[in-house]
Amino acid sequence: MSLTARDLSQTIPPHTLRRLAQEWLLEDTPNFDLAGLCVGSRKVKARLLCKTPGTVLAGCPFFDAVFKEVGCAVEWTHAEGQMLDSVTLAAVVTGPARCVLLGERPALNCLARASGIATRSAQLRSLAQAAGWHGQVAGTRKTTPGFRLVEKYSMLVGGVSTHRYDLSSMVMLKDNHVWAVGSITQAVADARSVCGFSTKVEVECRSEEEGREAASAGAEVIMLDNFQPEDLHVAAQALKQDFPGVIIEASGGVTPETLSRYFSPHVDVISLGCLTQGCPISDFSLKVQRPDTPVRP
Repeated sequence: MSLTARDLSQTIPPHTLRRLAQEWLLEDTPNFDLAGLCVGSRKVKARLLCKTPGTVLAGCPFFDAVFKEVGCAVEWTHAEGQMLDSVTLAAVVTGPARCVLLGERPALNCLARASGIATRSAQLRSLAQAAGWHGQVAGTRKTTPGFRLVEKYSMLVGGVSTHRYDLSSMVMLKDNHVWAVGSITQAVADARSVCGFSTKVEVECRSEEEGREAASAGAEVIMLDNFQPEDLHVAAQALKQDFPGVIIEASGGVTPETLSRYFSPHVDVISLGCLTQGCPISDFSLKVQRPDTPVRP
């Protein structure tokens, strides 16, 4: 069963998919495809196999885009967001042999990384749901350079929040911003003067006192950074009591193993860099069928 009934691929502009696919293919084949001479352009079918049990399938639009760019067609046997419980045939790719092999590695790289992130995201979302926690598990900007769209998309497939996409999406004032300008109050005022009404301001805070200053200055989101769980619960409750409209985010040092210790009725968001950094991939392979060999599920 898919984690979501929505077609999340509709969030990605077609021109963006084309550009990414072209960049990945150019990186992998910048000039001659010497091995292409060996296989030629006869039509072949290749089976996409998922070999990691428990994988949440993600990254299908990027996989499709790569093969579309080289003139191949992809037929999926499972929907994006479905959990693949055993070694599974996930799709069949059809096209000229050399073109299937041109797209193989870039497409597999996308699918393996995306599915790994979606799988971890789904696992952490399940922990939150099982605990009855009301808030959102979220990612961070700790993404692979040039691969952020794939990784943020994979979080959506796994059912967690992407957090802000980039520096332009929301103002987040971290310790270096505050130290550079002199105070939280001044930093918030300066940011608000240019971001207007349409962009939220978040402040990274190392103490309840800093959280109070940020909320009093007009920040909509207070990040309690690197708090121990027991200290987090006390500070979050106190801030929510006096500033009920602020969003409280917990971040810093949270792992899949410790996530449940941060759940609180007073914490709205828990962000984790490990949704992308150090996240295991899911193992996929693409195998061209020998002539006259039937494709079997």
